Amino acid sequence: MKCFNRGLQLAVLSLLLLIAGMGLPVYAQQAVQIDSTLREHIFTYNEIEYLEDLKGKLTFDQIRSDSIGARFRPSPASTPQNQHLGAPVWFRVKIKHDRAANKYYLLEFFDQTIDDIVAYLPDTAGVYREERIGDRYVFAQRWFHHKNFELALDNDRQDEAVYYFRISSAQTADVIIVLRSIDRFVSYALSEYLTFGIFYGMIFIFSFYNLIMFIAMRQRQYLYYVLYNLSVVLYEMCTDGIAYQWLWPNAPAWNQYAFAWPLLSMSIFALLFTRSLLAVHVRAPFLNKLIMGVIVARCGYFLACLFINPYWFNYKFIELIPLAVAFYTGMHIWLRGYRPARFFVLGYSFLFVGFMLKFFIMLGYTWLNFGIVSYYSLSFCFILEMFFLSFAVGDKVRLLKKKRDKAHRQMIRQMTENARLKDNQNRELEAQVQARTKQLSEQSQVIAAQNDVLTKTNTLLEAQAAEISRMNALLEQDNRQLQTNVEKVTRARALSTSLDFDEFSKSYPDKESCLRFLSDLKWTTAFQCRKCGNEHYYPGHQPFSRRCSKCGYEESATAYTIYQNIRIPINKAFYLTFLMYSTKGRISSHKLSEILDIRQSTCWSYASRIAKMMEERKKELKQANGQGWSLLVLDEREEM
Repeated sequence: MKCFNRGLQLAVLSLLLLIAGMGLPVYAQQAVQIDSTLREHIFTYNEIEYLEDLKGKLTFDQIRSDSIGARFRPSPASTPQNQHLGAPVWFRVKIKHDRAANKYYLLEFFDQTIDDIVAYLPDTAGVYREERIGDRYVFAQRWFHHKNFELALDNDRQDEAVYYFRISSAQTADVIIVLRSIDRFVSYALSEYLTFGIFYGMIFIFSFYNLIMFIAMRQRQYLYYVLYNLSVVLYEMCTDGIAYQWLWPNAPAWNQYAFAWPLLSMSIFALLFTRSLLAVHVRAPFLNKLIMGVIVARCGYFLACLFINPYWFNYKFIELIPLAVAFYTGMHIWLRGYRPARFFVLGYSFLFVGFMLKFFIMLGYTWLNFGIVSYYSLSFCFILEMFFLSFAVGDKVRLLKKKRDKAHRQMIRQMTENARLKDNQNRELEAQVQARTKQLSEQSQVIAAQNDVLTKTNTLLEAQAAEISRMNALLEQDNRQLQTNVEKVTRARALSTSLDFDEFSKSYPDKESCLRFLSDLKWTTAFQCRKCGNEHYYPGHQPFSRRCSKCGYEESATAYTIYQNIRIPINKAFYLTFLMYSTKGRISSHKLSEILDIRQSTCWSYASRIAKMMEERKKELKQANGQGWSLLVLDEREEM
């Protein structure tokens, strides 16, 4: 009877526990179903379970046991990470196979920086085979010669299989597990490598352009920018796995810390580029000392990592310091009124945002991790940064060109003022000579009256004085005539005689006078539109240009002349043409460069063009009848 009661009690207790259990939520890992429509699936949240093995002592048999297997937990983030660097973490996923799908599938690990992945793949009999992949193994051992890590799956089965992975990495790694069909993987891989080609190609184009600018202009900022871009390329190749695939596939030990070298050069050349582009040593001496101090400190930290503890290389957040210094320097100089710094600040803003996104993800803010988008966010920010930094360099060149042109205009104005002062001084000296002559004449008359012995001499002197007065009157009349016609006389001399640049500038002192001359020369008789033939026009938007009143076509004064799109001051181009004409093309480009203060290569290019035109118009020049070098101005065939 007691046994019967005891059995009844146990039965009732079991029933109560069963009823209570029905009201509690029961967690079960979600399996991924393979069917004929599945081409790609990214495992996330409760599709991935993990177990941290901080001491690294758990074996695979222990992991499969019920006691330890129950300790697996679903991933709280869409993309799990290894929170403890160097310590192994176990992951498992479930896949429900379908033989009817008739496709081959593989598992891919997207993060190329994972050091070691030990995969346990089951067969149809439930026996697990072990495969090892990761960037600590020689690249040739991989099943696919691809930058990511792939594992082939056997879909010729009709069951639900559990796959285990033991992952350890010295760097923060994103455990992005993707299930892909073979056809989807091939198309994806081709598109990915094409994208990488475009990405690296853009950086190389930026670098090559700035290298050409460095060779042409010899400014160190271009060289620093090129070296910075190449450092970015090498660093991105290290993080993308491209460098391990193509540059050092047989050096896995070097691959663990290869990224540290371009990371160092990125910081150094970014700061040197900032210092050179923004002229920090002039505009902010304190920040200049800070930049040099950060460069020295960054090199010291690199040497400490290299000789004391290479594991410190993984603390990439140290790059926040040089990035912040460069960003603050750009902001400081921009707020002080230096306009080219605005593009610099904009470019570094994108890079700063991308770096901070990676930094916060590393600190554990997993809600910022958007999978592939956040994974490549820093690469996109690098491209935007380089794009706007190129604008900053171009803006600085434009500003320097503007200052140079302003200096040239001031020089021409000063030369014109010097010529005017010279003429005034000559007139004053002439007046003083006349006054002195008159004074001597009066003294001669006084002496003649006082000395009878010299009467005849005085009479002769008076006659001479009268003659001198008459000649002076004639000279004054001629001077007045010359004064009123000085522009015509000087221009005529410029067309037919040899004179220096000071005298030549009297006729063409500035751009306006040169354009007026070209306008008068082109439209001597009447205006006729080159597009529609209309003869009526309005003044154009540019000085001395003419706009057709019928079709609106506007023709500038320099169009269809040898000065169209001229790259040197037009008054110097006038003088260069004049010198070539007056010397019959015998003057050398070196002499032209010395006279005009223009580079020899530029003088040679323009002089060659004028010499060719003189040869073609030799017959017309012989019959110039005073028109001189103006016959060389009009050019209906091509621009100079």
